Amino acid sequence: MKNRIITDISNYIFVADEPEKADAIFLPGGSHPEQPEYAAALYHKGYAKWLIPSGGISVKADKWQGVRSKADIYNGDYQSDCEFFTDVLIKNGVPTNAIIGEYKAGHTRDNAFFSRKIIDEKGIEINSAIIVCKAFHARRCLMLYQMAFPEVRMKVCPVHCYNITKDNWFETEQGIDRVLGELARCGNQFVGDIKKYLL
Repeated sequence: MKNRIITDISNYIFVADEPEKADAIFLPGGSHPEQPEYAAALYHKGYAKWLIPSGGISVKADKWQGVRSKADIYNGDYQSDCEFFTDVLIKNGVPTNAIIGEYKAGHTRDNAFFSRKIIDEKGIEINSAIIVCKAFHARRCLMLYQMAFPEVRMKVCPVHCYNITKDNWFETEQGIDRVLGELARCGNQFVGDIKKYLL
């Protein structure tokens, strides 16, 4: 039996919902094609009309850091998360007119709030959405996108990257670092926002 602390952290960080039909699919930035591949599959099954990839270059880097898997398939000269995700979506049969790209975000908060800005500028109404993100990133994505879109019903449909899952994260140093890092950021990145959101 897993330690109660591990179980509680796992249940909090690894948010996962069954997909439901929605207006849009949000794709917070990354360098794994599994996110946009899954989003494309959901699109083809009729789960959403719009796909909204977001991401420029991480604030931790001075250039885009490259494709993390399947680089033999996705081998463009990508300069941003959004450019990479857009190419993956198109190569998986998503029409360009269904993609609304956001190319400036440097971190997760930007992904959410810059996506809000571009949606508002285009006059697109979104009442429900799916977030496709890395599994260990799920809670923070949900919190930030829900703050940026408080009126939107959100579901999180994650993918597994770095072989870090709800069932194994505590077995490796990489998994522990990733998940406990997310746990810390879910607190310290929300101090100001949560007060504004709740009060």
